[in-house]
Amino acid sequence: MTDVVLRTEGLTKHYGGVHALEDANFEIRRGEHVAIMGDNGAGKSTFVRQITAVEQRTKGKVWFDGKYVEFHDPLEAREAGIETVFQTLALADHLNVPDNLFLGREIIKFNLGPFSILDYKAMREATIAGLQKTGVKIPNINNTIQNMSGGQRQCVAIARTATFKSKLIIMDEPTAALGVQETAQVENIIRTLKEQGEPVILISHNMRQVMDLMDRIVVFRRGRIVADLRKEETDGQDVVAYITGAKTQEQFAGAA
Repeated sequence: MTDVVLRTEGLTKHYGGVHALEDANFEIRRGEHVAIMGDNGAGKSTFVRQITAVEQRTKGKVWFDGKYVEFHDPLEAREAGIETVFQTLALADHLNVPDNLFLGREIIKFNLGPFSILDYKAMREATIAGLQKTGVKIPNINNTIQNMSGGQRQCVAIARTATFKSKLIIMDEPTAALGVQETAQVENIIRTLKEQGEPVILISHNMRQVMDLMDRIVVFRRGRIVADLRKEETDGQDVVAYITGAKTQEQFAGAA
């Protein structure tokens, strides 16, 4: 079994004449936590949308879990084991925690066609197990999402990724709209995922968070990967230099 969970080769996305992503070569290994950084419009989210099949790539190749893949939609990517927490969270406010975690993946107790009966007990037990696995603390899982804080909502979204047999978790700015305490709670969950060997891709603008939690930092600029840095071999100033263009892709390649 290959140690590489995800690998892309020449991944490219054009929107007409706009080259949003160009020739992205990337890989992440089992148990590794990799940050993706860059200014707004640098290509970070475009890159994730190609991996997860939210959009179809213009060209390039993707290997996941040792196999060449061409996912047609996000559902295929999710079923293969890629779980994504987007900034919008994609939670149903009027539903409780188990219903959100199993939305679209409900456990059927009796399959009676359009009148199938759901196994609420099994979904509740799996929800509790998922929360425990990630260290998420929700006082009452029967509360609807609309009655929860921003931090609790984010934690539910992350717990959803760990409730199923995910092989890769992608988080897009998971703490951008959170306060200090709620941010700390999410960061503790990320540490727990690390301890459990779950590979994570984190898109973040938070340098302190990235340096605290990640193993590697991949920098995007103007649609291209311009640096791939090990945390222990770099610092915040070095990363910012690549983000702003003070250091270039050519300088990175020369240093390597």
